[in-house]
Amino acid sequence: MRFGIFLLTARFPGQDDAAALARTVEAAVAAERAGFDDVWLAEHHFMSYGVVPSAPLLAGHVLAMTRRVHVGTAVSVLSNQHPVALAEQAALLSLLSGGRFRLGVGRGGPWRDLEVFGTGLRRYEDGFAESLDLLLTWLRSDRVSWSGEHFGFREVPVVPRALEPPPVIVACTSPATETLAAERGLPMLLGMHVGADEKAAAVARHGRPGLPHISTHVAQVADTREQAVRTLLDRMPPWLGPGLEGYVPVDDRRRPPRDPAGYTRRMCDLHPVGSPEDCVASLVATAERTGIRHLILLVEGAGSREATLDNIARLGAEVLPKARAALD
Repeated sequence: MRFGIFLLTARFPGQDDAAALARTVEAAVAAERAGFDDVWLAEHHFMSYGVVPSAPLLAGHVLAMTRRVHVGTAVSVLSNQHPVALAEQAALLSLLSGGRFRLGVGRGGPWRDLEVFGTGLRRYEDGFAESLDLLLTWLRSDRVSWSGEHFGFREVPVVPRALEPPPVIVACTSPATETLAAERGLPMLLGMHVGADEKAAAVARHGRPGLPHISTHVAQVADTREQAVRTLLDRMPPWLGPGLEGYVPVDDRRRPPRDPAGYTRRMCDLHPVGSPEDCVASLVATAERTGIRHLILLVEGAGSREATLDNIARLGAEVLPKARAALD
């Protein structure tokens, strides 16, 4: 079993971006101390939901601040950047960290990132497969040329070249992306919005047994289930609601209104939220139902630096050892 933490780097009420970033780095170092195996960093643009515009850049800083944990991107968005530039960064981080970097990639959404960075809606709608193939080819080759629908260039050498390329994982939210990952022999990163049954179905559709898929969860530990749920219901919507307003479609299409309180309640129902015993039972049940042996936990839900660090410490001391013992 592997257990990691997932950090959005949300801007909490009353915080500025510097405080959010400092909290994230402190949380990553605390996770290593608490016995977690890895740290996963989110990437967003133009929103308080996550103030990190470059997950690889922050990963480099966290890798330099730690010695044991692996650090991954969850995820780097391929639709708004050049896959060769991302592959170069990934190889550099892998070499500098002694192989502790992991590259999570995703298609992203139809947001205004596409307009700002000039990649356009078409890259989002039909360019993800080519972007992924170019990235994988670059990571696995000495020299690369390309002639495709979205990219084309004459042969160039791959520099720097990581002889052991960083592991690549694909965020999957649809059967089409699951198929894409399976065809390329890549594991899936499955999100917080679905439960164990849906994740088990995704693994079955993927159809490549033995790959190290990752399951993402909200985790909040307290003395009782009631205390943990109340903490998230009170403290998560105030930062979640304003943050989610940052998702603005590039074509201004109308989107259904979001309900931060309802979403928080759903997270409490789906994920390890409760006493240490409740959290262990939830993690074990998910691993057994899905067959996934790598779970990463969003630990920032309570909306403060102090609460985040306390959550990491309690999960490390009171939950992980028992979950590992039950599953290993």
